[in-house]
Amino acid sequence: MKDVRVTHIGGPTTLIEVAGWRILTDPTFDPPGRRYSFGWGTGSRKTTGPALSPEQVGPVDVILLSHDHHADNLDNRGRELIARTPVVITTRAGARRLGDPAQGLQAWEKTVLRDPDRPAITVIATPCRHGPALSRPIAGQVIGFALHWPGQEHGALWVTGDTVLYPAVRDVPRRLTVDTVLLHLGAVRFPITGRLHYSLTAAEAVELCRLVRPRTIIPVHYEGWSHFSQGRQAIERAFATAPDGLGERLHWLPLTRQSVD
Repeated sequence: MKDVRVTHIGGPTTLIEVAGWRILTDPTFDPPGRRYSFGWGTGSRKTTGPALSPEQVGPVDVILLSHDHHADNLDNRGRELIARTPVVITTRAGARRLGDPAQGLQAWEKTVLRDPDRPAITVIATPCRHGPALSRPIAGQVIGFALHWPGQEHGALWVTGDTVLYPAVRDVPRRLTVDTVLLHLGAVRFPITGRLHYSLTAAEAVELCRLVRPRTIIPVHYEGWSHFSQGRQAIERAFATAPDGLGERLHWLPLTRQSVD
């Protein structure tokens, strides 16, 4: 996507720079080593720290927060950053929990980022289901984000958010043209629920990308935490045998940071 820079900071956290805007997704900046509870007997240990600290990232204009209630999408240092960011867009339930400046959206609602010195960016919330059927009362509300701005030649930038492949996500390419997709992967699993998964598997990602047909595919949310059951190798294998040249559209962003065993 022309004139867009995406920096992968770790897990689901990315910095998107476009048209003078600095947009951060799902801020996670805690150091590695701690175990976090996600509720209902689930949890995860952070095994890798961020590639950049909040100080190295610098000021951001907007935070797009897919959900606030799991620490692998919003940790303690991320919450500190939210408190000093002027615009935060998240789920309706998350906005109630976080308070100002958070703004809540549900699937297919939109808001517009405006500034007199920069082009307006339209943010459309896209549907997510963070687990198998009937899991929403336990897993909670989650959304993704599609970004539109003047001058886009080939379609939106889409951040999928933490989701599995289900009918509402399959509907996204029917409603949007997507140029670049940031895929939240990892095939999240927990011992207490066996083989059930709570984010896209590599096979689901291939199927979704066959529907969406983006020009650029950027994997995120696949490393740095113990609850990810599929990492880079599984994703590469799935896309290497994918039809339609999808493997050639896969772009890995560099990560260099501290890890723990």
